Amino acid sequence: MHKNDPPLTEQQSLQIIQQMIQSAKQEQKDDGMGWIIWGWLLFSASVLTVLNIQFRWFQTFFFWNIFGLAAVLLLSISIIRSLIFRQKKGVRTYIQDVFEKLNIGFAISLLLNIIAMNLFEKPTIGFALLTGLYGFWILIYGALLDFKPSVIAAYILFALALATLFLQTFKMVMLLHSIAILIGYLIPGYIANAEFKKVSARTLNKSA
Repeated sequence: MHKNDPPLTEQQSLQIIQQMIQSAKQEQKDDGMGWIIWGWLLFSASVLTVLNIQFRWFQTFFFWNIFGLAAVLLLSISIIRSLIFRQKKGVRTYIQDVFEKLNIGFAISLLLNIIAMNLFEKPTIGFALLTGLYGFWILIYGALLDFKPSVIAAYILFALALATLFLQTFKMVMLLHSIAILIGYLIPGYIANAEFKKVSARTLNKSA
C-alpha cells in the first residue's frame, strides 16, 4: 500500500482478514496426523507413568526418558523434512512463516520449562505449566485455522492446568495430564483427520 493510497474502509479490512483466514486454511491443510502422533506419545508416557508409580516397575521418570529420546528423533526428522521441503518449494508464504515461528517459539518455551523442571521446579508445578503451554499453542493454531475443536480444547486445557496446580501427588498430575492430552491433542487430531479425508475424497470425486 502506497503513501497516497486512500485508507481502507472497515468493510475492506474485514474482507482482507477473511481472505487471510481462507488463505491460511488452504495453505495449511492439517490432516491431524501430527497431533495424533504426538498425542499418543504424550498420552502413553502419562498413562505408563501412572502404572509405573502404582506397580513400581522402574524409576518414576523412566517412560518420560523414553519419550524424550523419541521426541528428539521425531523433531530431527521433522526439521530435516522441513529444510528439504523449503529448498524444493522455494517461495514461502506469510502464513507458513507464522506457523514456523510459532513452532520454534513453542519448542524453545518447552525446552526452558523442561530445564526448569529438572533443575528448580517441582514436577507437579512443571506439568501444570506444560499443560498451560499446550493450551496456548493449540489456541493459536485453532484460531489461525478457524478450527473450533482446538479452540474449545485450549480453554479446557487452561482449566486443567489451573487444577493441576492444586494436586499433591505426581500420580494424580499424570492422570490429569493424560486427560489434557486426550482433549487437546487426540480428539481434535482425529476430527481434523476425518475432515481432511472428506475434503480429499470430494476433491478426487470432482477431478474424476
